[in-house]
Amino acid sequence: MTHIHFIAIGGAAMHNLAMAVASKEGYRVTGSDDEIFEPALSHLRNAGLLPDEIGWHPERITRDIDAIILGMHAREDNPELVKARELGIKIYSFPEYLYEQTKDKIRIVVGGSHGKTTTTSMILYVLNRLGIEADYMVGAQIEGFERMVRLSDTAKYAVFEGDEYLTSPLDLRSKFLWYHPHVAILTGIAWDHINVFPTFPEYVETFRKFVHSIEPKGSFIYYQGDENLRLLAKEISGQPSAVSCIPYKEYEGDVKMEVFGKHNMQNLQAAMLACHCIGVAPDDFYREISTFTGASNRLEKICETETSVAYKDFAHSPSKLKATINAVRERYPEKKLIACMELHTFSSLMADFLPQYKDCMAEADIAYVYFNPKVIEHKQLTPITAEEVKQAFGTANVKVFTESLALQMQLQQLDYSNTALLMMSSGTFDGINVKEFAQQLINQ
Repeated sequence: MTHIHFIAIGGAAMHNLAMAVASKEGYRVTGSDDEIFEPALSHLRNAGLLPDEIGWHPERITRDIDAIILGMHAREDNPELVKARELGIKIYSFPEYLYEQTKDKIRIVVGGSHGKTTTTSMILYVLNRLGIEADYMVGAQIEGFERMVRLSDTAKYAVFEGDEYLTSPLDLRSKFLWYHPHVAILTGIAWDHINVFPTFPEYVETFRKFVHSIEPKGSFIYYQGDENLRLLAKEISGQPSAVSCIPYKEYEGDVKMEVFGKHNMQNLQAAMLACHCIGVAPDDFYREISTFTGASNRLEKICETETSVAYKDFAHSPSKLKATINAVRERYPEKKLIACMELHTFSSLMADFLPQYKDCMAEADIAYVYFNPKVIEHKQLTPITAEEVKQAFGTANVKVFTESLALQMQLQQLDYSNTALLMMSSGTFDGINVKEFAQQLINQ
């Protein structure tokens, strides 16, 4: 019996990996964390993996543990981590362990500043529909899949969403540098994670390293409308590794799709090319993807009336925000578009990064931006003001809120006849059940 212990098991990816490992024969999984929230709490409880006590317990780190998997939430001085290092127990980061488990498989990795989750989901959706077995890691729930992570002894392929954020407290490289893909997708490079990559050239550099990590004779699929990706493709073309560089633009065929927006048509075409690299015929791909309705929280329709509709989306960075708003505007040109977003991530709450949001919400008729000053204080960032945020967005339609209740009251006062409502955040607007709230609004 192989005993794997997860430090910071409550993370979105970590708890899914823990469940995936626990489902394999011959593995025992334990874990710890100092806070676990929903849905991880229920998932771990239902899987029998919820720690019996919240907190760190170094006395439970003993030599009978075969390996530690370290989550990004843990600090370098975590008492369980300190004990594990003293005992010489093998310590893996999340991406390192994924690679270790799939190093003999053909790996497809989807990276980029936006569209990673949707593109990865599209690949997995089609492979599943065609009966092609694959291990995977994806950042959202997909129709037909129980979990966000799967590891097996039988799958020939592994499909990973490739994140450029840091690997672990002990490894400050980007996660996706661990995966060494045979097929790599980059959807675009738009500056993000300013707390890790303080300049845009530093941000581009981590994608350069990713491109150079592609396995010899592999494939590099890239969005041809991105200048930086064109430069990276030119850089590796003709190299001894003979990586094939495959540009793409948005899908323009006749097959009717459930998803919409130029960015999703780009994601769809990238997914088709990746599947084609492992032998899936384009016609088969387009036939199966036509029923794909999207990944959870990615331009997800949450309610609809005869005249109005509401969506929620994970969009928070400038490129994602603009693409999502523009997609809804194109889909519903005759409807009033009310767009509401929350500044929640490190980058979005940093004064130096705010100018990147200029004109991002210009296509909305009404645009509301929310941030909580207490979150800024908790993250130990320089305070920003509502006026600074409004100036950064740069369009007259934007109104800024710093209290969740005030935002809710304002939204409740609007007329939702013939309206498309778009709620965007990587958080919850400080405790709003977005789906229930949107239903109340458009049905009032």
